[in-house]
Amino acid sequence: MSDRYWLGVDLGGTKILAGLFDDSLNVIARNKQPTGAEGGPAGVIGRVTQAVEAVMREANVGPQQICGMGFAIPGQIVPNEPVVRFAPNLDWRDVNVRALLPAAWGWPVVLENDVRMGTYGEFAFGAAKGARHVFGVFVGTGVGGGFILNGELFTGHNGHAGEIGHMVINWRKGTSLESVAGRKYQMKRAKEILDDAPKLVRKEWKGVDLERVKSSQLAAFYEKDDPVAVAIVDDAARAVAAGIASVVNLMSPEVVVLGGGVTQAIGDSFVERVWDIAQRYLLPGVAERMKFVTAALGDDSGITGAAAFAKSKTK
Repeated sequence: MSDRYWLGVDLGGTKILAGLFDDSLNVIARNKQPTGAEGGPAGVIGRVTQAVEAVMREANVGPQQICGMGFAIPGQIVPNEPVVRFAPNLDWRDVNVRALLPAAWGWPVVLENDVRMGTYGEFAFGAAKGARHVFGVFVGTGVGGGFILNGELFTGHNGHAGEIGHMVINWRKGTSLESVAGRKYQMKRAKEILDDAPKLVRKEWKGVDLERVKSSQLAAFYEKDDPVAVAIVDDAARAVAAGIASVVNLMSPEVVVLGGGVTQAIGDSFVERVWDIAQRYLLPGVAERMKFVTAALGDDSGITGAAAFAKSKTK
């Protein structure tokens, strides 16, 4: 049995996933908690604490055996500091995460953006393993991206590289990719469509809380050809495709990984639609020998990337 363990925590807009990994970065325990908004940042970190302590109990691992923890957060992280500058889906601004963690946690904690950690996980152990230049795009509550350049996580000058969700795809209106493709924003569009939809269409959505729709629910509507779901998912695919093609033309990655809750729930039809549209915008030869793949680790992309990244940063 290993005496050295690593923690990976993925804080999402709707759920918290914690994983405990041995020194070879095999996951040996997982725990899931709802993110919730109750109690503000302190309440959320309290639920993170519950998830972490649950995986340690399950594996009978003590604090002295933990070598480090990677913490993936859906927002902007102040470089080299345990501070979240802005996390829109959590409504966090300038939150010192380290100050909210239990004092008994003596191990090093490394904060990074959640999608960068998902990309790192796919690079280290998933669909992009063995590649040197990777672009990851994850479509979930929002839309985020991450870069691996020359085998290293690339965060840019101020630590925010990869924010494809905030790429403006309609300059006249200032429309960002995330405002079309993120599930949170898809539901705003669904409400607009339903307000003017025929009674029969509205009946299918009766009783559905649009502010709490999960990716699996959206996928279920999409699979039965519900016109509202088909419209918003196709718009999302088009927006993601335009963003990916723009980045491929700009950066020429070796592998593009498409993941996230929406991608995972809808599946191959979404991935194929994105790639079909993206190819229309690519320069000749720019995607030659480039791979376009679906994230292989599923929900574990973030926790695996976070744990692996923490290990790479902990001496």
